[in-house]
Amino acid sequence: MGDATKIQWLSEPEDKDYPAAQSYLSLLHPEAEAASLVKKLREAKVTQFKSKDIFRASGLSLLGDSNYHVGKDQQKIKDGKSLSPLLLVRDSSNGKVVIADGYHRLCAVYSFDEDESIPCKIV
Repeated sequence: MGDATKIQWLSEPEDKDYPAAQSYLSLLHPEAEAASLVKKLREAKVTQFKSKDIFRASGLSLLGDSNYHVGKDQQKIKDGKSLSPLLLVRDSSNGKVVIADGYHRLCAVYSFDEDESIPCKIV
């Protein structure tokens, strides 16, 4: 898209993001470990990383605007609605970052500006 749209962010992740993160992390870790990671995410401070760097660290592919959820998040950006910060977990054993919640938001933001600094909580 590449226009000069200003992307708005909430100051903290939405409450609904944490159960979504735990559900995803439960696929990668035993339930107790996933719950512990989410507890740490709730307590973490918000920091920022560039969208292109998050993609590189995650090793994930970019979803296009034909993806329903990416399209919804792109429309939120166009409408000036605030997006929720991402929830990230470092996977040191694999040298990756796991996007516990916010993959579609990341893809939507990247389509506007790969250099956009994205608020995140990371543990």
